[in-house]
Amino acid sequence: MGTKNTENGTSGAAVAVTDPARIRNVALVGPSGAGKTTLCEALLAAAGVITRTGSVAEGTTVCDHDPAAVRQQRSVALSVAPLPADDVKVNLIDTPGYADFVGELRAGLRAADAALFVVCAAEGVDASTIALWQECAAVGMPRAVVVSRLDHPRAAVEAEIAACQAAFGSGVLPLYLPVTSADGDVSGLVGLISGRLYDYSGGREPVADVPDEDDAERIEQARAELIEGIIAESEDESLMERYLAGEEIDQATLITDLEQAVARGSFHPVLPVCAATGVGLSELMQAMTRGFPSPLEHRPPRVTNVDGTGEQALAVDPDGPLAAEVVRTAVDSYVGRVSLVRVFSGTLRPERPVHVSGHGLAERGHEDHDADERVAHIYSPLGSTLREVPFCVAGDLCALTKLSSAETGDTVSDPSRPLLMAPWEMPEPLLPIAVIAHSRSDEDALSRNLAKLAAGDPNLRLERNPETHQLVLWCMGEAHADVVLQRLRAGGAEIDTETVRVPLRETFAGQAKGHGRHVKQSGGHGQYAVCDLVVEPLPRGSGFEFVDRIVGGAIPHQFIPSVEKGVRAQLGKGLRDGYPLVDVRVTLVDGKAHSVDSSDAAFQTAGALALKEAGAQGRITLLEPLDEVAVRVPDEHLGTVLGDLSARRGRVVGTEPGEEEHAGTTLVRAEVPETELLRYAIDLRSLTSGTASFTRRFSHYDPLPEQRSSP
Repeated sequence: MGTKNTENGTSGAAVAVTDPARIRNVALVGPSGAGKTTLCEALLAAAGVITRTGSVAEGTTVCDHDPAAVRQQRSVALSVAPLPADDVKVNLIDTPGYADFVGELRAGLRAADAALFVVCAAEGVDASTIALWQECAAVGMPRAVVVSRLDHPRAAVEAEIAACQAAFGSGVLPLYLPVTSADGDVSGLVGLISGRLYDYSGGREPVADVPDEDDAERIEQARAELIEGIIAESEDESLMERYLAGEEIDQATLITDLEQAVARGSFHPVLPVCAATGVGLSELMQAMTRGFPSPLEHRPPRVTNVDGTGEQALAVDPDGPLAAEVVRTAVDSYVGRVSLVRVFSGTLRPERPVHVSGHGLAERGHEDHDADERVAHIYSPLGSTLREVPFCVAGDLCALTKLSSAETGDTVSDPSRPLLMAPWEMPEPLLPIAVIAHSRSDEDALSRNLAKLAAGDPNLRLERNPETHQLVLWCMGEAHADVVLQRLRAGGAEIDTETVRVPLRETFAGQAKGHGRHVKQSGGHGQYAVCDLVVEPLPRGSGFEFVDRIVGGAIPHQFIPSVEKGVRAQLGKGLRDGYPLVDVRVTLVDGKAHSVDSSDAAFQTAGALALKEAGAQGRITLLEPLDEVAVRVPDEHLGTVLGDLSARRGRVVGTEPGEEEHAGTTLVRAEVPETELLRYAIDLRSLTSGTASFTRRFSHYDPLPEQRSSP
């Protein structure tokens, strides 16, 4: 997002809307390759926003302007493209369909009031498509289904509609039926509410006509199902009675009930659309403006005071208190930080102070922060192009530049009444990538670029491991990692990747004794300290225990803590392989002191020496960290996943059948060594065709098998 112009050109300036009722925020959702970005191009061209449609393959589309998107030939970040339609401003929010970028999808759903769920007429409905549908359902997002790419050689529109009904439920019903020409191409649509044929055989502008009588039975049956579905899902009981009594329902009433049914999130009209031929574009425009809910029907997110107290009741009112949210942050090489903002209440105006507040993402490396800043200019984003507007009202989207403290998920409000929105649920990054600056001169550039990346990508977690001294980037998957690394390098930092090292621990396998003697008599004040220790292992997770068994004052009381301090210092350094020593009890049993030469430092040294000797005399065992892993897997892949966990030295501790919202799946709980999970995010996706998911958290340490070398 920046000031770069797209190669297909733009037409006209951005217009600021004053009435939230004249705004539609529509997210384009669907699997990668379904044609979302191409559909967005066609809609922009049809509305006259761009003069020529761009190409995904050539990297000239409005929405896929990110260099990583051009290189990967798929969307990697959400992008906004507003267009005018029937005196309504439609903000199209193009979201990625690939699983690695589900965080961008969730941000897009946060900014939207409805979704166009795009599926390819030749692809059917696979598990990844169902997962995207469930993402929308989880936030209660109203949806319509677009069956795209009608010009595909294997396109089968009615079969695709049937597949969607089987996968998504009975609430999926066609709003239009396709009409094919003699050569089998889709040449028009029959509107089931209007009863008219929209013929595209003469070009991109449809000609209204009467449907062929041969199609009457098919049309009448589909129309009856549609009307019954609309009335049932809109819960208009009086209309149902009129319909059952045989009364003809007028179009205006049906359209009103259609909008109500869609807004409830339980009814999903289906529209066949072809971006290449233009079939269905006009009908889709009408469906978005007349059948989709406006921001006035979308309840704002939960809002509180900055300290989390006093929940605020906000309405979508341009004159209300300012409450907006940063749904995406990008850093442009020309204009600096660009924040894409959804305004939920109030009106954003230029040259006004605002309060920027971010809380709740500290575990991702985004520390809680509050700052007062000033909005200089307000822009309407069109892909990478920023077009200045005089204001942005509740319900609309805009871009703000140079808010230095703003990060994705932050709340923008009035300084006199600072507010905080609860952030949306961010996916957990589970693929670690260790990076290192190629040379010392690259270290500063790496540090600067990491800060920019972290500000804009809440799905990226940065970890500076104090034990392995590695910088680890936790990513969503290989495609996400590829984007992250490319952006780091594009910022001028030459970086290399290296194997992620897992921090191990050392412990004693049995009891051992150690004698520590630190005596130096070289003239003047000397050093004298002697101590004897007994070391024995403790149960896993017990930590360190120090026991004083000195009798008869062999070591003066004031030096006992010095011995413990020296032992603790050596525990951190380890004994055999340099890993911290844990789960041991160290007992101080004897020692000697000198009335003049003994000191705190001398007994610290003697304690460390005694522990070292115990390690040399006894047997040291390496411990590896184990994670508690929960894998949600479809039942057809259960055996494969269980076998793979066993091959990773995992121990399955239980399985649970999926509840109603996860029917047909099993939750597998297991304990797996961390060294076996470094690439599990990639391998699990491969094993289950992207249908399984997992979470992990540290559990405990266990002995590393003797036959395995240290990671």
